[in-house]
Amino acid sequence: MNLEQNKKNGIAFYRVAYEGNPEIAVELYVGKEYIQHNPDVANGTQGFIDYFERMQKEYPDKSIQFVRCIAEDNLVDLHTHQIWPGNDQYVTMDFFRFYENGKICEHWDAIQQIPESSANPNTMY
Repeated sequence: MNLEQNKKNGIAFYRVAYEGNPEIAVELYVGKEYIQHNPDVANGTQGFIDYFERMQKEYPDKSIQFVRCIAEDNLVDLHTHQIWPGNDQYVTMDFFRFYENGKICEHWDAIQQIPESSANPNTMY
């Protein structure tokens, strides 16, 4: 496994899809199958494409920042900061499993809205 290349591919895959080109993201970075664990997204590549195309139409002004990227074995974790319309902000953690050929084949995520106030002075990053 080439961990550095998998990290670059994971970030590029998510950035291309998030910015409105999920079909290109799948073509460039996904293998023969794509197993989806997010219950709001249908399994497979078409479910992924449909979801991100809908998000682009509904929320074209959303933005994403990649805060951290960690790779181990065949897994890559992306820690992101997303800003949606109305300054609605989220922390996400996306995990991707890669085939040995460097293509993505599985995805898990956890999403948490950033609250307006916190019980501590620390950021969520």
